[in-house]
Amino acid sequence: MEKITVIVPCYNEQEALHYYYEEMSRVMNEMKEVGFELLFINDGSKDKTLEVIKELASKDERVKYISFSRNFGKESAMYAGFENSTGDYVCLMDADLQDPPRLLPEMFKAIKEEGYDSAATRRVTRKGEPPIRSFFARMFYKIMNKISDTELMDGARDYRLMTRQFVNSLLEMKEYNRFSKGLFGWVGYQTKWIEFENVERVAGETKWSFWKLLLYAIDGVVAFSTAPLAIASVVGMLMLLVAFIFIIFIIVRTLIFNDPTSGWPSLVCIITLIGGIQIFCVGIVGEYLSKIYLETKNRPVYIVKEDNLK
Repeated sequence: MEKITVIVPCYNEQEALHYYYEEMSRVMNEMKEVGFELLFINDGSKDKTLEVIKELASKDERVKYISFSRNFGKESAMYAGFENSTGDYVCLMDADLQDPPRLLPEMFKAIKEEGYDSAATRRVTRKGEPPIRSFFARMFYKIMNKISDTELMDGARDYRLMTRQFVNSLLEMKEYNRFSKGLFGWVGYQTKWIEFENVERVAGETKWSFWKLLLYAIDGVVAFSTAPLAIASVVGMLMLLVAFIFIIFIIVRTLIFNDPTSGWPSLVCIITLIGGIQIFCVGIVGEYLSKIYLETKNRPVYIVKEDNLK
């Protein structure tokens, strides 16, 4: 019998895990044609997430877990799941039930019967999200699709079912700075998109603040586009041209009006503007250099403290 490994990254999800397991159990009992492995990745949780996972594992032999030595982030948790999955198919799913398990049969059908290599999900609404967060999320996808060769679907979730070949292709990319939404598109293959309306968390609070999402978006831009470097170069050339025009203007005005000392406030503003642009461009270069620096260290993506895989 074929098997699906369901990877569930967890960070402080003690309140949601029992709800998730009950809902997932119903789906697993319905899909009798395939076996299951629930692989929970405890990403350095500070609450009783690991204790709850161990409780579930003691009752159900299909429940496996990996516990990190500290919080490495969701990207590391997903990578650990990919590396340790044993199923013929691999599914990514959040524990907060914002990724509805009820969609899994449809996703499996898309791969098994319709010939797709992966079945991915996307939200068609952002009901329950702050408007400012929804606005910036949509802008991110629009910008990324313009500056990157990798297509990102607006509203795409990490929730997807993949063939073993698809997962093996992801594992071939050993980069430390991972942006899975981009990696999913970069490896190619045929993907069926399944739409659903936004579902709010069943319990607990989101771990993704606006600031964390912003940093994650920057990681995505740096990982899949060199356009910011080109923009920095263009801005530099434009400012050089503007500076040259101002120099000519000042020389001509001085020769005609003989008043070289007036206009110092505007000069200060120009200097401040140019200085700010220079710092901004240096910051862009610094982002790319920092990623190179981290890659050259060749540190492990994650460190396992304990597991029950054997």
